[in-house]
Amino acid sequence: MVRGDAVAQRTDTGRPGRAGPSRADYLLLGGSVAAVVVTFALRTAGLAGTVVFVLSAIALALLARVVGRGVDALGDRLGPSLTGIVQSALGNLPELFVSLFALRAGLVGVVQSAIVGSILANVLLVLGLAFLVGGLRRGRLTFAAGTARIIGLMLLLSVAALLVPALTAELHSPAAGHENLLSRIVSGVLLVLFALSLFAPALREPAASGEEAERPAEWPLAAALAVLTAGGVAAAFVSDWFVEGLQPAMTALHISQAFAGLVIVAIAGNAVENVVGIQLAAQGRTDYALSVILQSPLQIALVLAPVVVLAAPLLGASFTLVLPPLLIAVLVIAVVIVVLVVLDGEGTWFEGAALIALYAIIAAAFWWG
Repeated sequence: MVRGDAVAQRTDTGRPGRAGPSRADYLLLGGSVAAVVVTFALRTAGLAGTVVFVLSAIALALLARVVGRGVDALGDRLGPSLTGIVQSALGNLPELFVSLFALRAGLVGVVQSAIVGSILANVLLVLGLAFLVGGLRRGRLTFAAGTARIIGLMLLLSVAALLVPALTAELHSPAAGHENLLSRIVSGVLLVLFALSLFAPALREPAASGEEAERPAEWPLAAALAVLTAGGVAAAFVSDWFVEGLQPAMTALHISQAFAGLVIVAIAGNAVENVVGIQLAAQGRTDYALSVILQSPLQIALVLAPVVVLAAPLLGASFTLVLPPLLIAVLVIAVVIVVLVVLDGEGTWFEGAALIALYAIIAAAFWWG
């Protein structure tokens, strides 16, 4: 869940006011509606699949931000723990829908690489951009090393758990041949771990001091629920259109399933939402930025990947956590590096540039599949 894109208005007593949606919120909602309507109209008119694919990707990115903003608007009423549950249930809805529709279409390679790509995009590309932009504007960035270390290590442990089924297959262990069951066991354990993480404040809330503690103006409850409902329903339809246009787009642009999932699908589901993390770093609110950026891949590992594994049989599909060796390698490299980067509680523009460079190299390696 993304926070901090609007500063709370305050009453004379100094408490946050209840001013409702801001102008930026209305622009976001209007842009999302326009993107969905235009995509639907062009799809109905029978326009080329590639055009619909690009437009649906834009609509999907905007809807991801709308859902995240709607969850954020409920934060004060639900409290940290319940907000974390709603955040994970709804915040990654567009990515979840895309994964499920892609599975139904038989695009298993896209789903595998999209899960890994969503993690890579956050820990390398988005964190790198945050350090680069923030470092160029404000010099050396500092943040609470303890909180960043806990989130980073939790991410490392979650990714390690995800990789166990793949390792059993690659190493031809006695568990080889039972990857379906093992993947479901791992998924169940990770979901339990997520439930336990709701009681760990360092994993749920960024440092609450000074400017980082300010919240966006609270929406009326009816408005927040309406936005969440409409955003979730729209995300389901747009995700279907996105996957429908993905196959002709891959053919027309000569893009492999691996590259489509690792880069295009992953970025489409996170693009607008993660702009906020970069903006926070540019404003010098580094603790908040780091929490926003690293929470997303943690939720993908703890919640989204397990849900996809458990939901696949309901779609008549089979999906396990047995990933191709190159996906395993780049995932481990990226997560280990980001943990090392945040250990000292400091970030520089050059570290950001290095993270972006690594992301570009990894993306290039998957262009051919």
